[in-house]
Amino acid sequence: MPLDPRDLPADVLDFLRERHLATLTTLRPDGSPHVVPVGFTWDDEAKVVRVITSGPSRKARNALAGGRAVVAQVDGRRWLALEGRVQVLTDAPAVREAEERYAVRYRTPRENPARVVLQISVDRVLGST
Repeated sequence: MPLDPRDLPADVLDFLRERHLATLTTLRPDGSPHVVPVGFTWDDEAKVVRVITSGPSRKARNALAGGRAVVAQVDGRRWLALEGRVQVLTDAPAVREAEERYAVRYRTPRENPARVVLQISVDRVLGST
């Protein structure tokens, strides 16, 4: 079922706050999908998904090429797919904010001086909660 990312219902927001892993799909240079498990955070005010990762990772390199990405969270029959344009943020304040948000949802991330943030500006949400 399509949902408006600008006006997500309370049950969807609750699901996005629960501690679940998800998959992140980006596109490789040859156009094939690259799908990996990730932790992520949802910023309802900015309507963005943030994924922290290492700068040299395949997902970060795919994101650097521009384009779109999808984060999908599944728990039994409940699921959400959050899709939009992806960008890579490298500035210290953006990385710190993403780490802090990650720590609230999951745990304090390990130290990683090569950390970057994949930020997806969500314009399409599909799901069933």
